Amino acid sequence: MNIGQAIVLGVVEGLTEFLPVSSTGHLLIAERLLGLPMGNQEQKDSLIGFTAVIQTGAILAAVLYFRKDILRLVTSFCGGLASGPKRAERDFGFALAVVVGSLPIAVVGLALKDVVKSIDEQLISVAIGLIAFSAVLVFAEKRATQEREERSLTVKDGLLIGLAQCIALVPGVSRSGATISAGLLRGLDRVSATRLSFLLGIPALLGAGALGLKDATGNTTGATATAVATLVSFVVGYASIAFLIRFVSTHKISAFVPYRVLVGVGVVIAVAVNRS
Repeated sequence: MNIGQAIVLGVVEGLTEFLPVSSTGHLLIAERLLGLPMGNQEQKDSLIGFTAVIQTGAILAAVLYFRKDILRLVTSFCGGLASGPKRAERDFGFALAVVVGSLPIAVVGLALKDVVKSIDEQLISVAIGLIAFSAVLVFAEKRATQEREERSLTVKDGLLIGLAQCIALVPGVSRSGATISAGLLRGLDRVSATRLSFLLGIPALLGAGALGLKDATGNTTGATATAVATLVSFVVGYASIAFLIRFVSTHKISAFVPYRVLVGVGVVIAVAVNRS
């Protein structure tokens, strides 16, 4: 992998990790368009390892952006474990909901790791996910009441939204798209649902990165290219988070549907032409 290819993949990772368009799907598409070799298992594992490493850039971007929220929630959660009165505070309930919401993806992701890896290799599965899940984004916006803010979050909310996050293991679905949609269906306002999606994404992405460490140790894409892509992922990821927080304050997440469908249809046509 050369530096130019690394920069492109870093931009794709940072840009799509937090937007409701599927980073996994876009990375797979970008890798194919760049002509990166995936002929044998070693090459496939190398790219998986590369992705796991550059994903940390996006994770660090989220940690930096939400550092005050993370510190507040961690402090409240630890305080609530030691003090009964502190458990009655809203921040403790919010923190507990995030903790509970992070558990489903950890369990399901670990149990289905090999299955997901094999599905991720198929471009057509990405296309199906992009097109089919677009209907969910539209449905969630139509049903959204946006009558609740993030401090009203309950453990039940956290669990249900965390379960929705598991759907994003299917390439093309989008982790943020699934969690924001679930938040809207639970009555959260769009900004609160988006912020919660990011906070749930931090432990999910950290877990995914940890699972990919084995593949990362065999990464043959080059240390310099990997470092450059990670840095680019961090910078673009931070900008992507800031953009989406502002965007959802005045726009529906279904605004991304035309793009998702267009990419999905494009992939279907490309696969069909390649097979003919």
